Formats: sequence, structure tokens, C-alpha cells
Amino acid sequence: MIIYEYTARNASTGQKIKAEVEAENIQSAANLLKNQGLSPLDIKPKAATSTGFKKYFNRIKTNDKVLFSRQLSTLINAGLPLVQSLRNVAQQTENKYLKVIITQVISDVEGGVSLASALGKHPNAFNKVFISMVAAGEASGTLDKALERLANQQEKDAEILGKVRGAMIYPAVVLAVMFAVIGFMIVKVLPQVEILYQDLPGASLPLITRILLSISKAATKFWYVVVIALGIFGVIMNRWIKTEFGRSFIDGLKMKIWPVGPLFMKLYMARFARTGATLVSSGVPLLQMLEITGDAISNVHVEDSLKKAAEKVKGGKALSEALENDPNFLQLVPNMIQIGEQSGALEEMLEKIADYYEKEVDEQIRNVSSIIEPVLMVILGIFAFIIVAAVLLPIYGLAGQNFTN
Repeated sequence: MIIYEYTARNASTGQKIKAEVEAENIQSAANLLKNQGLSPLDIKPKAATSTGFKKYFNRIKTNDKVLFSRQLSTLINAGLPLVQSLRNVAQQTENKYLKVIITQVISDVEGGVSLASALGKHPNAFNKVFISMVAAGEASGTLDKALERLANQQEKDAEILGKVRGAMIYPAVVLAVMFAVIGFMIVKVLPQVEILYQDLPGASLPLITRILLSISKAATKFWYVVVIALGIFGVIMNRWIKTEFGRSFIDGLKMKIWPVGPLFMKLYMARFARTGATLVSSGVPLLQMLEITGDAISNVHVEDSLKKAAEKVKGGKALSEALENDPNFLQLVPNMIQIGEQSGALEEMLEKIADYYEKEVDEQIRNVSSIIEPVLMVILGIFAFIIVAAVLLPIYGLAGQNFTN
């Protein structure tokens, strides 16, 4: 069942009414209103917009979009009309948020709007790559093939991003556990050591223990200040990252910081090549491909390089020449693009670049994991040594005093 917003006129009083009704489709909604003595003036699906936590939970996963693309491609290829294909896909879609969007798209398409334009009204669900490929498929009469390529491209992109995120989970979990253990030791264990010294005249705690005890007392006495400070810091950082300077700084750090810099560089090259190959194969013009790919890569520095390359291509230069010696592109990319341009097989060469760098990303993830693990162990060992020293040195001191006495 889908929620529709409607405007209707009461047949007996002539009063205009704006409200909502739940029905299977627009025709069913209209019949329900007529049975209530209302004359429908306008009926449309409720807007699929949300904010806050609803926006978080009303997300459309990549798997949902892949399934949408594949199902729609299969139905169109089988000869079904577009609207009927969309209705069938909507019935099989389990994501309620996506189902509402598809219903709105059906209404727009029935009203004479192209599929690409209808999808373009929902930028939170369908990005520029998706919309541009659908538009190119509609223009060339190969919408089913464009949707199939889209599904393949989305699967590849999700697979490679999943591997990168997976590589980052292990160190994040280790650090979280490490800080939790350190916090417990400082707040709960160290104060017990201080109690042992309270009744001993002239006994003094080691410096390292006194420092950690000061931290412990501050954390327990002014914990609310710490929580508020961390919250303010988090909000400030979140807003700063969204600024132009903040995003530029973070994106630049991703490409340069050791040991993840080479990983992100190869990830960006793979994403550029895979998205570019998908767009070129669908008939998207080169300049438009560069613009769309820049948005899809999600790095302002690479996006700026592609904008500059587009300007050079407008001036008559080849794409390989426009990307030559660009610090934000690995040299292999323009070299292989040049071969593709000379042989008239740019699409195939971009696919080979994508395949190569996707394999390189896999290898780089293994390398980063092998580097991060010993580094984490060293950091963990240093913190463990400090905590153990802060706890054991006072105990050894007490044992020495008792032995002397």
C-alpha cells in the first residue's frame, strides 16, 4: 500500500480538502475518494523526503539499486512497456522508500516525462552517473543495456568500497578496545593503588602514577565537562569537514598520508576508469563523462583535475595529453588512455585500467593490513607498559619499604 496526497472537492458542500489516503495505486485512491463523496482534483504519491533519523533509516542500499536496474533491464529486454516494467519492479521491491520513489517515477512517466528526468527528481536515490546513463540509453534506444551496465558498475564499486571499509574496521575495533581498557585501568584500578599509600607516612607515589591519578580524578570529577567538550569538538569537526577548506584538507590527506595514501590513489583511479568506461560504452559524450566522473569519485582534488582536463579537451587536446603529468593521476592512466585513443578502443582500455587498479587495491589492502597490525601492537604495548608501570611501581615501592622495616 502506498500513501497518496490528494486535493479533492466535497460534492455536497463544495469545500476543498487536502489530505492523505492509502491505496494500491492512483486509480484505487481515486475510487476511494469517490466512494466518500469527494471529487478528486489532484492525486500524487507522498513525497519521499525525510530528515534526521528517518533520513538515515530510509536509505536505499546499493543492492536495492542493483536489483532495480537488473529487473528493469530484464523486463524491458523482454519487450514489456516501460510503465508496466516499472510497476512490476515496484511490486517486487522490498525497500518501502524505493517503492514510493518508483511509484512517483511511474506517475511522471505516465505524464509524458522521460525516465531519466523522472529519476532526476530524486537525487538522494539516483546520482548523476545513474541518470546520465539512463538518458543515454533512452536516446540510443538501448535502455536495457544501459541499465545492465549500471548494475555491473554499481556492483563493482560497492565491492571495492566494501573491501576498503573492511580493512579499516580491524584497526578501529582494536583502538576502541584499547582506549576502553586504558580508561578502566585509570578510573578504577589506579585509585586503589593510591589508597594503599594514604596511611604510610613519608611514602610518595612515582611520578607516572601521580600523573595518571590526576587524569583519573579529573575524568571522574568533571566527566560531564569531558562529555560536553567531546560533543562540541565532534560538532565543530563535522561542520569543518563539510566546508570547502575542510573537505580539501581531508581529501588531500587521504591521498598523501602513509600508509593509506597509495590505497586511496589506486581506489580513485579504479573508480574513474570503471565509471568512465560505463559512461563511454553507453554513448555519453567525453566532456560530459569527465564532468560526471568527477562527481562520482568523491575527491575534490581529482574532481578539479578532471575539470581542468575537460577544459583542455575543449581546446583540442586529447584526454591522455590533458591528464599527462597531473599529480592527482597515476602516470599509467594517461599512458593507457593514449593507447586506447590511438587504437579507437577507449572504452576497452578504460575497462582494463579499472581491472588493473581493482586488483592493485586488493593487494594494497593486504599491504596496509600487514603494516597496521604491528604498528597497533607497538602502540598497544607502549600504553600497556605505562599502565602496568603506574600500577606496579607503587606496589614494588611498598614491598621495598616493608622489607627494609
